[in-house]
Amino acid sequence: MILWAAVGAVALGFLIALEIAARRYGGVPGPITNQAREVIFPPKPGPLYGGLALMMVVLTWRQRFIAAGAAVGIDLVFVLVRWAVGAEVPEGQFFGNGALWVMLGCAVIAITRRTGKERVLLLKGVGLGLLLVAGRKTGDTWLLITAKTRPTVLDPYVAVADHALGNPSWLAGRILEASGPFVPHVIDLVYAQLAVAAIVAALYQLRNVTADGRFPRHHLVRTFLVIGLVGPAFYMIFPVVGPIFAYGPGTSGTGGVQWAVADLWPHTPPPVSAPHPVPYDGITPRNCMPSLHTAWATAIFIHSRKGPRLLRYAGAFWLTATLCATLGFGYHYGVDLVAGVVFALTIEAALRAYDRGWDRSGIQLVAHGTAVFAALLASYRYLPMEMAEHPWVFGPLVLLSMGSVIYSYVRTTRSWEPKAAAPALRPEPQPEPV
Repeated sequence: MILWAAVGAVALGFLIALEIAARRYGGVPGPITNQAREVIFPPKPGPLYGGLALMMVVLTWRQRFIAAGAAVGIDLVFVLVRWAVGAEVPEGQFFGNGALWVMLGCAVIAITRRTGKERVLLLKGVGLGLLLVAGRKTGDTWLLITAKTRPTVLDPYVAVADHALGNPSWLAGRILEASGPFVPHVIDLVYAQLAVAAIVAALYQLRNVTADGRFPRHHLVRTFLVIGLVGPAFYMIFPVVGPIFAYGPGTSGTGGVQWAVADLWPHTPPPVSAPHPVPYDGITPRNCMPSLHTAWATAIFIHSRKGPRLLRYAGAFWLTATLCATLGFGYHYGVDLVAGVVFALTIEAALRAYDRGWDRSGIQLVAHGTAVFAALLASYRYLPMEMAEHPWVFGPLVLLSMGSVIYSYVRTTRSWEPKAAAPALRPEPQPEPV
């Protein structure tokens, strides 16, 4: 309980700091205010019902039906009241208040009506659901801060370094453009619903929480939250907006050719010339290096490997479709994806090593991933011209460095798996005495 209280205090302090930063840099409400507003006002599209689903892993089936029914009923009441008073509701923001009300209600029930292990388990479930919701609000605030505090971006460095991989974003963009409307629509849906895939995989991992009375030591939600907490720090160190913004028209009216270095994406690869920081608007998030979408999709793939066949296929499909979307829609450069894979494996290795107790193999694995990740970012920043001028040297080196982390992760984590006990040998029958 002391540990959970300490974690809660740190999380609250972090949210307060983000609230202050959002109001100072952007003049807008931060994550605490936005979450409090959604108790009454229409919620922004987000994982409110996903958080409710995660919370319900600690409930019995009867309690789950009651909680889901209550959430839907409360949402219907809110919809009818808003319709009756003529309140304007933004598109896609009709539902979600009920899920938040139920989670808060379960927290009150845990404190007032439960004791002992039941109280702790229910509070952990509520905390898990609210963490997922708060993670979305925190991410939105982080992205705002990156846009307001980093007036220049390093896209020319990454674009030049990406020549070592053959400019995969430009190639994928042309392929997606020529594939017709159906394929881009499917890939865009997969890209936008990454949280849904994560919730499905997490629900499978947490399916036995009610029966066991405790959470497993390691599960996908932990990896997702740590990636989302640590990853945005690198946006401040290495601000990049992506090919479609820096070398194209932008999306949804943000960015655009007025801020672009040149209107080249996806038909004309960027020229190889000495890079330098370029100014960009104060709206577009600097959220490319590393690619956290790739990191999260990699985490889903890893955690789906021990599931049933359908879940394994879904994890592989989601990772493949996410990689296609990040490149094909111009959201990321190829080198972003490499950094994202290495980042995800390093975070996952650190969490697993922490759970089993730090030993030599765990320390070596995390140190290897950290060193490769740091070397990649340093190369993109300080050696882009060398990478572009010698692609047949640096391209394989970049891919081999990522492959070395993948190989080390697979080999080390397999050695951590418990060994099956060898079956006892049956004694051979002895001949009976004559």
